[in-house]
Amino acid sequence: MPDSANPILFYDGVCGLCNRLVQFVLKRDTAASFRFASLQSDYATQILQQDALDPQVLDTVYVIEAPGAQPKSRSDAVISILRALGGLWSAVAISLSILPRPLRDWGYNIVARHRYRIFGKFESCPLPEKKYQDRFLDM
Repeated sequence: MPDSANPILFYDGVCGLCNRLVQFVLKRDTAASFRFASLQSDYATQILQQDALDPQVLDTVYVIEAPGAQPKSRSDAVISILRALGGLWSAVAISLSILPRPLRDWGYNIVARHRYRIFGKFESCPLPEKKYQDRFLDM
């Protein structure tokens, strides 16, 4: 089960862009509230299938803000992450949320479709720095 006190970010563990997103969050999440799990993990399969989501679909990120909450995906997940980071990032989230979801997700889908070509792809999920390992639920 997800940790009740922490939002969980599920990401494509071999995607260069997704790994950059995780690094971005780790560096700006001063409260150390986010937990992480790659979509390729058994943990992601167990949790996401409870909501009838297929973790084998790797072209999105998911955020579960609390146990029992509906997972947020695509641009809604990004907005959720930015809001949780606070400060200037909350303002960016508010700006993005003004756009209609179909338009936001259209842009998200374009980036997702080309992410491996632009940002690269790892052979396997990179290991996090030792100081962050306790925040990864699939290790």
